[in-house]
Amino acid sequence: MRAEPPGPQHEWLDGAAGPVVRPYTLTGGRVRPAVDGFDLVAFVLAGPGVAPSGQRGLQPEHRRLVELARRPVAVADLAAALDLAVGVVRVLLGDLLARGLVLVHEPPTAGLPDNDILKAVVSGLRAL
Repeated sequence: MRAEPPGPQHEWLDGAAGPVVRPYTLTGGRVRPAVDGFDLVAFVLAGPGVAPSGQRGLQPEHRRLVELARRPVAVADLAAALDLAVGVVRVLLGDLLARGLVLVHEPPTAGLPDNDILKAVVSGLRAL
């Protein structure tokens, strides 16, 4: 007899077959978000006063993303919470961003070293 895995159980999960709804179905076959890709550590925040229940054309995963983003949360954490691939979550977040339901705050890149400098450091370390 198999024990049930911990955590919430979903209607669309089948213990023997795994998820019944495939990721490409959730994204409509899209593999890239409508807007530029999101960094894994970018923070997502639901727009002020956003109510996903009043929006047409949103899937349950879209609504769940908005609910989870009531407080700032990283893209990687959203993917883990929904148990979906990061690429799928990025596509779904692109849909929400295009509708103005979420805000995305990318990590600052100013002050990071140039790739050429990093390559020189790695080469120097290998030479040791």
